[in-house]
Amino acid sequence: MSRAIVFPGQGSQAVGMGRELAEAFSAAREVFEEVDEALQQKLSRLIWEGPEADLTLTENAQPALMAMSMAVVRVLSDQGNWHVKDQVAYVAGHSLGEYSALAAAGSLTLSDTARLLKLRGQAMQKAVPVGQGAMAALLGVDLDLARAIAAEAAAGEVCAAANDNAPGQVVVSGTKAAVERAMALAAEKGFKRSMLLPVSAPFHCPLMQPAADAMAEALSRVTLRAPVVPLMANVTAAAVTNPDEIRSLLVAQVTGTVRWRETVLAMQAMGVDRLVEAGAGKVLAGLAKRIDKELLAVSLQTPADIEAFLKG
Repeated sequence: MSRAIVFPGQGSQAVGMGRELAEAFSAAREVFEEVDEALQQKLSRLIWEGPEADLTLTENAQPALMAMSMAVVRVLSDQGNWHVKDQVAYVAGHSLGEYSALAAAGSLTLSDTARLLKLRGQAMQKAVPVGQGAMAALLGVDLDLARAIAAEAAAGEVCAAANDNAPGQVVVSGTKAAVERAMALAAEKGFKRSMLLPVSAPFHCPLMQPAADAMAEALSRVTLRAPVVPLMANVTAAAVTNPDEIRSLLVAQVTGTVRWRETVLAMQAMGVDRLVEAGAGKVLAGLAKRIDKELLAVSLQTPADIEAFLKG
């Protein structure tokens, strides 16, 4: 039996997340304090008290979700002597979760990760004015078909497959008009269910190139160590340990497809049969069940979750 630890992306945030952990464990509290200090911002107060509209802002949601994930990782280590390097074969994260994965695997410091994600959120938001871009989930559609639909819908604009989340759940991203055309095309082909996502920018498509450039510059200035276990990269769905390669994959990830379904299947092919989701929500555990019902997945976000997991 082999495990991987996985980290959620944007959309999993909720006001109040991590508060119970911080009240119960000093190790969790220290994570939130360290992130506040790195950002020179009382992000923890925003996470625990809201308002939700401010927490949902990309520049706040990204470091907030990472802080929540790292609080879980630190509590596992502090309470159960459960360390990433000894307990899992791989780390992986969905979009911004890739940064959480690298922090958990000792590749990035917590402070650097917080600052990078704040900048990533700001750069992504700035890349496309609000209202000009959109993202939509095409349900029932596989990746190849989603790519074909996106290519047809682009019609001189931008439309690309952004996230391949699970069988029959692919997200497209691009200019608002092109994404709406993609939804109409999917319906014409008999796929009746498509939905616009409540996001403030069209992530993981070529419109994000200015944000990719900003991240290339920022990542060139931070120390990136080899992770203690391999990272499964979003854009390649393959294992990587070389710091220079990780740096370039993090840049490519801003405009590239998050190949989550393939990532999970690749880990499974290499012997992983259990996923531990560390952080807010249960999105990745839910996707794991859709990718393969045989995969065991557990989500850890409360003191009770962690206690039950460490006992098990």
